[in-house]
Amino acid sequence: MKNKNTVLILGITSIIILISVQVFIVMGVWKQKNELFAIRYTIRSQEALYNIWKDMSTDGFDTVRILLDQKSGEYIKELATLKDEKELENLKQEILSYFTKVVNQEQDLSGLLSSYFESRGLDKNFKYKIVINNVELIAADTLIVYQRKGFTNNRSLDRSTREAPKEVSSSSILVRPGTHLEGNNYRLNFDYYIDFSDKKKLVLKETSASLGMSSMSILLVGIMFMITYRNLREERRLSNLKTDFINNMTHELKTPLSTITVAGKTLEMPQIRSDDVKILETAKLIGKQSVHLNQLINMILEISMWERTQFQLDKKTVKIEEIMNDVVDSFRSGGGNHATISQKYDFKVAEIDLDIVYFTTLVNNLLSNAVKYSDKDPVIDIEGFSIEDNVCIRFADNGIGINKTDQKHIFDKFYRASTGNIHKFKGLGLGLYYVKKIVEAHGGNVTVSSKTGKGSTFTVILPYHS
Repeated sequence: MKNKNTVLILGITSIIILISVQVFIVMGVWKQKNELFAIRYTIRSQEALYNIWKDMSTDGFDTVRILLDQKSGEYIKELATLKDEKELENLKQEILSYFTKVVNQEQDLSGLLSSYFESRGLDKNFKYKIVINNVELIAADTLIVYQRKGFTNNRSLDRSTREAPKEVSSSSILVRPGTHLEGNNYRLNFDYYIDFSDKKKLVLKETSASLGMSSMSILLVGIMFMITYRNLREERRLSNLKTDFINNMTHELKTPLSTITVAGKTLEMPQIRSDDVKILETAKLIGKQSVHLNQLINMILEISMWERTQFQLDKKTVKIEEIMNDVVDSFRSGGGNHATISQKYDFKVAEIDLDIVYFTTLVNNLLSNAVKYSDKDPVIDIEGFSIEDNVCIRFADNGIGINKTDQKHIFDKFYRASTGNIHKFKGLGLGLYYVKKIVEAHGGNVTVSSKTGKGSTFTVILPYHS
């Protein structure tokens, strides 16, 4: 158990480490692809600006220049009529609002860029963002209407040194940093950003190969771990079964051997040798235990033979109800004389092809288990009926029942249900294994339904003819 837990802990730890490494790699690939996306569209944007100017002699802000210059002249005249600082501040807010509105609504650059990207087979769907850096009115004295905090009016600054404002998303691409528009009555400086709405989808598409390989490797490692762990558990289970079988077989063999040994020493006693009745009783006891010992040895040898070769059935056409009555009557007169057994049969076809010897072993094993695994007076109900082309025989008892875990393995070789003391109920764990092998050799099936403390029901299904 300790080794199994150690393997489980090491396996889970290894998988966690693998997942962490794969996540780190995928995040690195994602970051790299994200940066390459930004670089690609930054370069393409600059190409677009150059070609738009070269082919169309415009930067996309011609209409903006005209409207701002006209309106700025009106604002300069209005400045002369102002009486206090409050009116000046209100006018500045109005001027900034107008400039922001015009530069956003009347610019043509976004449409020109979109058309250029489409012509180059690139994604044309993007959102633009214009951030006003500085607004000035040019009169006798220059009036600074607005200046963004942290903005320095140094047009020689490289785009990489320009700090993006908070209102711009981290995925935005700076296309025109420090764009300067100037007329007779104003100066305007702004940054022009573009942001692709499908950027994450495009980057994800590019990283899908790496993501798929990482997911596949994690899945494969997980599957291999589960298979290894399952095999380890199965190996552990089989090892326990083997140990239990050896211990139980030793116990079973010791009983007749001990009895024979004691009986042999008894015959050496002078007072016994002179008593013919005692000699006969002791001889019968030795004979009985020898038969029992021989049965145990033959059972083990038969299992070995069944593992190497298939069943050699000697089938005969028999009347199923008569066979059942004979086997049950024989069981009553033997070890099941204190069990209450009821029978109810309704077979549509009277005859069936069976190996009588193996079928008798099958029924006896089920009846013996019903008696053996009972903590009160055994009651066994046997019901027989037909389902399509099959005979169905149901054995229901009032025994101790079988828990869900044991039900999965009770037909395995050497398996014995967990009942506390392994020697409380005698046996080698071969009875139900015999049953399953015999049923399958006849082309049928056997199932069990049970609840702990509520008894068990075994259902045997056999074809009429096979």
